[in-house]
Amino acid sequence: MKYYKVAERVAFGVMLVVVLAFALLPLPRLKDFGIDIGFHYDKLNHITAFAVLMFLGSLGWPERKMRLIIFLALVGAGIEVLQGLPLIARDVDMLDWVADCVGVACGLAAAIWGERTA
Repeated sequence: MKYYKVAERVAFGVMLVVVLAFALLPLPRLKDFGIDIGFHYDKLNHITAFAVLMFLGSLGWPERKMRLIIFLALVGAGIEVLQGLPLIARDVDMLDWVADCVGVACGLAAAIWGERTA
């Protein structure tokens, strides 16, 4: 395996952990840590996060794009389910999951475009 594949896979893993932390920490805890990053339009945060995840995943595992699509769609759905738990106490919004899926499509398009221009 080439070294850059390792770096791309590590970057994907780190980004996945960051996205999960931001999505699953209760909002008061995020504010306690002084975390208020992202766009003011929540759906744009979802699209951006999942586009980056898909793009990085496509670099790390170029032969497994379909598995990445399914995995990230399930991650987005799982986040929405977990956000409804009393412990997390976040808003459950299925449009957030739709935004996640739009982000996956954008990341996939960017990855395919990058492959064709390389």
